[in-house]
Amino acid sequence: MQLPKRIVLVGPMGAGKSTIGRLLSRELGFQFQDSDRVIEERCGADIPWIFDVEGEAGFRQRESAILRELADDTRVVLATGGGAVMRDDNHEFLKKDAVVVYLKASLEQQIERTSKDRNRPLLQNEDPEAVLRHLFAIRDPIYTGLADIIMHTDRKSPRLVVRQIINRLNPRTPRQRRKVKKEDRNHV
Repeated sequence: MQLPKRIVLVGPMGAGKSTIGRLLSRELGFQFQDSDRVIEERCGADIPWIFDVEGEAGFRQRESAILRELADDTRVVLATGGGAVMRDDNHEFLKKDAVVVYLKASLEQQIERTSKDRNRPLLQNEDPEAVLRHLFAIRDPIYTGLADIIMHTDRKSPRLVVRQIINRLNPRTPRQRRKVKKEDRNHV
């Protein structure tokens, strides 16, 4: 199987980028990197603290620097933060020698998966659902435009999503290849 040098997972909060990324990296024998965890390790602080002290703009600068650095890694699955796509200059680092996989989750799924998570600064307000709805409206077209593969994650186990990604990377049977070609035509 001829694999890409890197697989980059993009998508909204709660889509499963970290969970699916870990499983996918193990399955492929790749290293796993989570850009948010790398930022936290380098700063010695969690993301909510960085947002409190530096604001979103400061966090996004750190995120861009990490993405630039990780763009040269090979044999890696990279899970990005949901807002990593918001800076146009990050797109080059996300796409470099990579297959970009958009893990697409419905608004309902995002709400369910993030409702108790206090490590998401953008959702710490009166109406997290409105925030998720607003972010999805802005970011979905960007995720779609960057994606080589769009993978819906609703009502699917992480293991099933991983198998589906691997099948899209390397369809083994003629039936799978036809299905991938058809899906690719539908997403153009």
